Amino acid sequence: MTKNKSIGIFDSGFGGLDIMKGIVRELPNYNYIYLGDTARVPYGARSEKVLYKFTKQAVDFLFKKNCEIIIFACNTVSSNALRKIQKKYIPKYYPRKKALGVIIPAVELAVQKTKNKKVGVVATLRTVESKSFLREFSKIDNNIKIFQKACPLLVPIIETGEIKTEKINEVLKNYIMPLIDKKIDTLILGCTHYGILKNKIKKIMGNNIKIIAESDIVAKKLKDYLRRHQEIEKKIGREKKRIFYSTGLVKKFEILGKQFYGEKIKVQKIKLSKNL
Repeated sequence: MTKNKSIGIFDSGFGGLDIMKGIVRELPNYNYIYLGDTARVPYGARSEKVLYKFTKQAVDFLFKKNCEIIIFACNTVSSNALRKIQKKYIPKYYPRKKALGVIIPAVELAVQKTKNKKVGVVATLRTVESKSFLREFSKIDNNIKIFQKACPLLVPIIETGEIKTEKINEVLKNYIMPLIDKKIDTLILGCTHYGILKNKIKKIMGNNIKIIAESDIVAKKLKDYLRRHQEIEKKIGREKKRIFYSTGLVKKFEILGKQFYGEKIKVQKIKLSKNL
């Protein structure tokens, strides 16, 4: 059997490139295809119905590009569409394929890290409203208090490349200070875009609060998953191919994408819908 299949990584924009960077560092030999739906970013205020529609389009695209497994490197999608995709859409149309999210790995690590059982979560409005983090924490430890904060301004600022301005520091302080006041000892960056702001957030929070960025943990979880599912792992090609697709402006994606991925990338433009 020819091993020409890939690991797909899907995000609404650039944030998932930070996840991909961690995965490629941990698992460098596999083929990867990245899809950023930058024409329709941000996803954070979209309805659940719209998010499911967008996600189905992304899943169709990546599986038709010969991906064997897809990582939803987007908390909004993982919160609002993943379970339905896993339980209904994939079994019906792609019964031999798999899709994984990013929320559970972050929750599992936070449970291990917290000492005072007070955990903060910064995320998009839709992720907060979905209560996905609350559900996953309750499955492991009901005694942990979760303090969520929706941060609707962050993704638009990051997507425009304004992360080095004073504006981002002021916005971060407004979002994070209320969580510090709650005496949290662990903070989950519940949006893959936020990983690029980790150092700025750490400066505001200080050294006593542990920060969990999903790019640090998803790679290890995927490595373990593939080790346990050899029927999938054996199908993935090892030509070290890296292919990037964007639904938005290619040049912008290549410039800002370099900040997230850490090296120059070549991007191809595609359409997921005629309505773009």
